[in-house]
Amino acid sequence: MAIKIFVDAGHNPGIINAGASVNGVLEADVNFNVGKYLGDILELDNRFEVRLSRNTITEVLGNDRNSSLRTRVEMANNWPADYFLSIHCNYNNNPNINGSEVYIYRANSQAQWLAEEVLSSLVNVVQMNDNNIYVDPDLYVLRNTRMPANLIELGYLTNVNDFEKLVSEQLLYAIAIYVGLLRYFGFLE
Repeated sequence: MAIKIFVDAGHNPGIINAGASVNGVLEADVNFNVGKYLGDILELDNRFEVRLSRNTITEVLGNDRNSSLRTRVEMANNWPADYFLSIHCNYNNNPNINGSEVYIYRANSQAQWLAEEVLSSLVNVVQMNDNNIYVDPDLYVLRNTRMPANLIELGYLTNVNDFEKLVSEQLLYAIAIYVGLLRYFGFLE
């Protein structure tokens, strides 16, 4: 029985639930590309079954922020997925802030143990700074999914070094998340 992974490319292109935009690079596009690469990798591994929230880079989910988030959660819950991964990029007014972090709904949970492996892999494979795992029960996609969920902040579009990686190393980010999944499931030592 394949493990069902729902990969949510956070945000939309355009103005409905749009993410950050820095130097002409849209967070929604980076999220989509990394999520698509991850989906493609998971498709090749028969231990997994995968679905994506957005199947094209131009696809818009919902007609406002709330319905966009609700649509993503409903897709995962109705499948039903075994795990939910929401891919994002971060933004900060301080350009020195950098690194990867993962948000979860509850500590000492499957979501936390998965987040530990994903974050460790982002640090080791993509050479990102480790910004820790944070519990945030207010995040809609973490609060309303019925399966362990991670909201993964790949890096900061507002930091020069992170920005370069987010633009040029999108496949590497996907590989890192995949390696984290393999370690979490004990498929890789």
